[in-house]
Amino acid sequence: MTGKTVEEQREYVRRLAAAHVEKGDPLGWFEPLYSAAERGEALVPWADRAPNPRLVEWAEGRAGEGRTALVVGCGMGDDAQYLAGLGWSVTAFDVSPSAVRAARGRFPGSSVRYVAADLLAPPEEWRQAFDLVVEIYTVQVLRGDLRERAIGAAGSVVAPGGTLLVVARAREESDPEGRMPWPLTRAEIDAFATGGLRPVRVRDVYDDETPPVRRWVAEFART
Repeated sequence: MTGKTVEEQREYVRRLAAAHVEKGDPLGWFEPLYSAAERGEALVPWADRAPNPRLVEWAEGRAGEGRTALVVGCGMGDDAQYLAGLGWSVTAFDVSPSAVRAARGRFPGSSVRYVAADLLAPPEEWRQAFDLVVEIYTVQVLRGDLRERAIGAAGSVVAPGGTLLVVARAREESDPEGRMPWPLTRAEIDAFATGGLRPVRVRDVYDDETPPVRRWVAEFART
């Protein structure tokens, strides 16, 4: 392990991301981060090695058998494995091949299909193909046009009758953007409701952290 604090790790990630953005490669920092983590030289600050509690909260009591799910930016694979354990047929992807390799290594023999792919250019065969799409913390590391494209892409893979679940940091329009990860405004959350998606429930919550972190937990459905 690196011996660095979580905040020091976050600063390292911010510097890494900023360097790639400056080079015109805004998504290029994920691979060196996960590659360094694979070598034990860095930590992935958001990799809790447990399913996201907001996903667990949403999924409890919902049958997955016979239904398909897509996990966006799967990282180490915990959310994907959780859904697979509930009977979902899960595809999980990350832009970083090292992240995909790490997930496969952590869960050998898993039923999850782990693949390297880019949310900004998803495979055409994924279009409106999944009964459940889970987007947790990916869009919030993007800004401007890339964020708009990612929001549209996340909705484009939801099947008719399917659900999109979004979890992201939250802020008011009047609040400063702050540092990466950049919180989403309500207007940006509402922007997921395009292309036939409609909002089902949008919650403004505070996580049980110190200090508390404000987040959106939003559910959308395709009619």
